Amino acid sequence: MGRSQETFSKKEKEKKKIQKRKEKEEKREERKANSVKGQGIEAMIAYVDENGNLTDTPPDTTKRTVIRQEDIVLGVPRNRNIQEEPVDNTRTGIITFFNNSKGFGFIRDLDSKESVFLHINNLNEPVSEQDKVTFETEKGPRGLSAVNVKKVV
Repeated sequence: MGRSQETFSKKEKEKKKIQKRKEKEEKREERKANSVKGQGIEAMIAYVDENGNLTDTPPDTTKRTVIRQEDIVLGVPRNRNIQEEPVDNTRTGIITFFNNSKGFGFIRDLDSKESVFLHINNLNEPVSEQDKVTFETEKGPRGLSAVNVKKVV
């Protein structure tokens, strides 16, 4: 007599197939039971309350606020009543380093003690090291730079 054609591994694979089929059938039955198909559009509608939260109850129409189209401002509102005050951003400082041949130097601000770059093109009169000057600052490519530099007498 011959041996049976079914081995242990074949039996295990068959058991796994049957188990998978059962699980798949159970999932299908569960989806059918919890299905939302066939419900009306009312079940799918969501409302936004006055706080911006989603809810399934419609909003109270008595609390509705009326917004006029003229009151809506797009962009930045114009304030014509504001008058700009002239800003005095002149500073005083002492020239700590200046190289005439290369055409640049540095000014030490007396108030903030920071060093500000100075180029020869921004001078109104010739200066040298340790001169007291007044100047304005502007943002340059590498930081603050002094403009309108004048010697204080």
